[in-house]
Amino acid sequence: MVSLPRPPATSLLRFLFLGLSTLASPSRAQLELHVPAGLTRLKAVEGAEVVLPAWYTLQGQVSSSQPWDLLAVMWFLEQEGKDLNQVLAYISGVTSSKPGVSLVYSMPSQNVSLRLQGLQEKDSGSYRCSVNVQDHQGIKRSHSSKTLELRVLVPPAPPSCRLLGVPRVGTNVTLSCQSPRSKPAAQYQWERAPPSAQVFFAPALDAIRGSLSLTNLSSPMSGVYICKAHNEVGSAQCNVTLEVSTGPGPAVVAGAVVGTLVGLGLLAGLVLLYQRRSKALEEPANDIKEDATAPRTLPWPKGSDTISKNGTLSSVTSARALRHPQGPPRPGALTPTLSLSSQVLPSPRLPRTDGAQPQPISPSPGGVSSSALSRMGAVPVMVPAQSQAGSLV
Repeated sequence: MVSLPRPPATSLLRFLFLGLSTLASPSRAQLELHVPAGLTRLKAVEGAEVVLPAWYTLQGQVSSSQPWDLLAVMWFLEQEGKDLNQVLAYISGVTSSKPGVSLVYSMPSQNVSLRLQGLQEKDSGSYRCSVNVQDHQGIKRSHSSKTLELRVLVPPAPPSCRLLGVPRVGTNVTLSCQSPRSKPAAQYQWERAPPSAQVFFAPALDAIRGSLSLTNLSSPMSGVYICKAHNEVGSAQCNVTLEVSTGPGPAVVAGAVVGTLVGLGLLAGLVLLYQRRSKALEEPANDIKEDATAPRTLPWPKGSDTISKNGTLSSVTSARALRHPQGPPRPGALTPTLSLSSQVLPSPRLPRTDGAQPQPISPSPGGVSSSALSRMGAVPVMVPAQSQAGSLV
């Protein structure tokens, strides 16, 4: 067996075969090609092998002393939308074929059945057998052909099972099952595995699409669900586990988390806003206005008022009007202070609210302040005065 020639050569062989058929002269022997009745349409499973049966007879042959020679046997594959494809040729004792294609019997033989091995889906189509014979002298020829239909079937490939929806109590879910490859198209059946075995039918089951609708879920509906995809040549199955939960769904949990985060964000925003407003109210109060009036100074008595006419040293006490005993002292109010006639006291000052330290007031050239004397360790002493008579008082 040799490999098939290229397409141009195949076409040439076909034209040669048709030419021989056309030029075949009438003779007393007529060639007739036969196929089994009722086997013109064959089915086979992918991966298996099949035999396309065919044989020929010669009618009107005068005697066996004048045998007819088998000139050519050809098998062609016809597919819709594709060119005619030669799969096997036997011409003058030489056979050429495609891989997996052969004749059942060795030639020359009146049985020209074709064997196909390792079938694939692409091998489906119409197979035409053509036979040419001639007499022993090569003068008389005859031709005949027959066609057989072959359909290669594919069992369902293992399907994939999916769960569509959230299996919670009271909700609805859909179980989906789909086989990626099947010829003819697969039919689907859903059932529940033991110990709670159950078989489902329409309308909950869609046998064409492979879907099963489960409504108003409850906890007892949990279990293993099996899908079977089947056609006339095989079947395959898959399963999915359904666990019906009673707690809140992921959406509820996510909503609670998002709500908590939003609430915390709003609370933080309110705190920041309150702090900013408080700071804005404090800043104007701490600023010193340039046009503010200076505080009044406490009037002090003159030095001549501190000494009585009899020459006795007396103290002068000056105070502002007394406030309510339970009220706090007003800023800038002075308390009575013992003063000497020979001392110059500084004027009282209001405390500053801007945090700056008050500048010390330098004493006048004529005396030293009482605070300076205290820091130097001085002690107040009563000095006796002299009367006009010259005696001490």
